[in-house]
Amino acid sequence: MVLNWIWISFFLIAFLMAAGRSLFGGDLQVWSDIMNASFDQAAFAFEISLGLTGVLTLWLGIMKIGEKAGVVEFFGRLISPFFSRLFPGIPKGHPAMGAIFMNISANMLGLDNAATPMGLKAMQEMQSLNPKKDTATDAMIMFLVLNSSGLCLIPISIMMYRAQGGAANPTDVFIPILIATAIATIVGLTALCIRQKIKMDRVIWGWLGAIAATVGAITYFFANLPADKVQLYSTFGANLILFSVIIAFILAGIRRKLRVYDVFIEGAKEGFKTAVMIIPYLVAILVAIGMFRASGALDVFTGWVQSLVAWLGFDTQWVGALPTMLMKPLSGSGSCAMMLDVMKTNGADAFVSKLAAAVRGSTDTTFYILAVYFGSVGVSKTRYAAGYALLADITGAIAAIAIAYLFF
Repeated sequence: MVLNWIWISFFLIAFLMAAGRSLFGGDLQVWSDIMNASFDQAAFAFEISLGLTGVLTLWLGIMKIGEKAGVVEFFGRLISPFFSRLFPGIPKGHPAMGAIFMNISANMLGLDNAATPMGLKAMQEMQSLNPKKDTATDAMIMFLVLNSSGLCLIPISIMMYRAQGGAANPTDVFIPILIATAIATIVGLTALCIRQKIKMDRVIWGWLGAIAATVGAITYFFANLPADKVQLYSTFGANLILFSVIIAFILAGIRRKLRVYDVFIEGAKEGFKTAVMIIPYLVAILVAIGMFRASGALDVFTGWVQSLVAWLGFDTQWVGALPTMLMKPLSGSGSCAMMLDVMKTNGADAFVSKLAAAVRGSTDTTFYILAVYFGSVGVSKTRYAAGYALLADITGAIAAIAIAYLFF
């Protein structure tokens, strides 16, 4: 229901904004801009789906090997004490547990291309347990909020963008992002546990403590590395782990005497079908976002916030990163474009550029995730998923601003 009204609001606000610009400013071009944006975004949604087709085909093929070889089940048992509490509606030993673990692990390593297929696989497994196929279960909502909060231990792509933008030290945002995303994840997870009446016992607190300790250890390790080695080692570590997973799946398949190639093809076919299924959902959300942005509503809101902050007597430097902050829950490519625009305008080493990078990495793209993941299994009633995912988003953004002021 929340997502439904948010989607409608994008169109209504865009129309009212365009009408105001035409009536009071004589701007008739805005209508062409809005409609062109709708066509461009519809084409872009298809391009995203087309680009995902190969990745989904590859990784769902690999996941099928891991599933039939028993590796996914092994991972499920490994994290069962923690996940059985977060996902009480999923039976112990169910394949969904292993797929959820693989997805979250890929997200933590910053491997978006690998995380999405694993996430879609997890949604398919959870949908098999869903008695109301058009309505999100508590387990699905928990999974979506964990994805939206976007705990990422190694933000490879953002460091690469900063390097391409000419930053003197592209990795200087690494630790701020790590801290902000950890805060967003812990807050989102805790709030949802309260909402779903999940008891916060010693096991959950122990795992949350382990996450905090891991973040602390990684922070300490990379803080003591030379600046030019941070990106090298983080990229190496993430890709080594990923390739090792592929090899482990294949070797496990051989050990089980599977026809590994045939199993891969079986899973790959599922990947192709999934890529086609998500197209309508991507078109719906990206067109709405594109029209909202083209109407000028986003620029007006940013201007209002800057004026309000100045009137209250607070520092306004962070407001330059507000477009990145607002676009982040809506579109990964859109928020990335906003971040790059800030870097281009102000220089990669300006405070606002570093803040925009920290905000961009603090959480994931909420509405893209909701559209793709729920869309892949035909869930239209998302219940309170959007609200709690946005809570994690807002928390991550506020944490990123505070930490950026502390570091930079």
